[in-house]
Amino acid sequence: MLLLRTLLQMPELRLSLHTGEDQLDRTVTRVYGTELPDPSRYLSGGELVLSGLLWHHGPQDSETFVRSLATAHVAGLAASDTGHQDLPPDLVDACERHHVPLLEVPVDLSFATITERVSMELVGLSRHRRLLNVVAEGSGLPALLLAGGHELGASCWVLSTAGRVVAGGELPDRLSLVKEFLQADRLPKTVKGVTLVPVSERGGTRLTSWVLVVGGSVPPEAAAELASLVALERLREAQGRQIENRTAAPLVSAVLSGSPDLESRLAAAGLEHAQLRVISAVTSDQRTDLAAAVLEEALPQALVTPVGDTVYAVAKAGDARPDDLREAMRVMEPGLGSSRVLVGISSPVTSRGLRGALEEATHARRLGERRGGRTCVVAGEEIALHQLLLAGVPEELRTSLRRRLLGPVLDYDAEHGSDLVGTLKVFLDCSGSWTAAAARLHVHVNTLRYRVGRVEELLGTDLAEFEARVDLFLALQAG
Repeated sequence: MLLLRTLLQMPELRLSLHTGEDQLDRTVTRVYGTELPDPSRYLSGGELVLSGLLWHHGPQDSETFVRSLATAHVAGLAASDTGHQDLPPDLVDACERHHVPLLEVPVDLSFATITERVSMELVGLSRHRRLLNVVAEGSGLPALLLAGGHELGASCWVLSTAGRVVAGGELPDRLSLVKEFLQADRLPKTVKGVTLVPVSERGGTRLTSWVLVVGGSVPPEAAAELASLVALERLREAQGRQIENRTAAPLVSAVLSGSPDLESRLAAAGLEHAQLRVISAVTSDQRTDLAAAVLEEALPQALVTPVGDTVYAVAKAGDARPDDLREAMRVMEPGLGSSRVLVGISSPVTSRGLRGALEEATHARRLGERRGGRTCVVAGEEIALHQLLLAGVPEELRTSLRRRLLGPVLDYDAEHGSDLVGTLKVFLDCSGSWTAAAARLHVHVNTLRYRVGRVEELLGTDLAEFEARVDLFLALQAG
């Protein structure tokens, strides 16, 4: 709804009010320019009438003209008299008596400029009403995006910050566009021939936003208007997720405690017959809100809940593929700030294996703590058994065991600047093959035999024995 008051607030128009201060909430429906003495037959109500007063020759002319405007219920009169410094006093008097707001137009401002500016505003309001009707009808985001694209004359997409196309069809550059969005100093931002506009919930962050992608060049206010309506759909999804996640906390609690009502919890979440994965996530700075946001964006079908400083999720196996999760988290990295996000994801299990899956996800996540990268996803099925076993051992105990089993060799290396520990690791990695280990170390086999013999002497052990090899292999992995 465009009000007279709004026109007065547009600095580019420089309109000034002569009379009708108490009528500025009148709605403007269109602009009509005229120099007719009595234009009433062409008026239907709500017009902003523009006139250069060519019809004015005396007070009676003002009376006739203004009375016709009042009878037609126009919104107001915007006038300019290029032949005089001020508007005729009889015109001001007539407008006051007939309750027609009178606005003066600067003589150097063309009526075409006013018509164009007001028409643009009215077009925008009409567009907004049409799009708002789509939202009110509950047609959903795809219908809103289709209607918005039609109104803007441009292709439109909505992306999540995990790189998922929420609506709008395939978009080849989606991952690079999301990274541009997360790294942008200012938004909206035009890049690669499209405009990126944030779609945020109230109180949300850029990481938890959607990204409205508008193809081509469109007015920023038009793109922002569509984004505000897409935000309503975003809010609906967020509210739906909150409702769904109410089942997550009791479900995870049931898994952690081995509760007998686990099956009923799964049934309440609609997961009783599915192959499932459990996901465990933490951040380097104990930000459960950030870990939860990452999982919710990367795994939109998962049930997510924090427990202490860890965030857990349960999802159907097909909705939580490790490679997809890795890609999503890599895309989100620019929005993580200084935080590092570590995620462990279990192998697929049935309901009976959920407790073990939760342990597997936790151990996998702990292994990720020893790897590099801003984000790290470790899947249970890619971890060797000894790694899972070691992941469950506290760090202090791992350090103690490593020291107890390898101490003399560690001390020897430190004192002599040698690398017997490295030699031992390569020898065990090559399953005790003298030839393969010597080739990897680029030394003669006799040199390797001397070094391994020195290790055996320092540790008082025989590396020909299988148990000795296993103990030392685990000690090396514990470091």
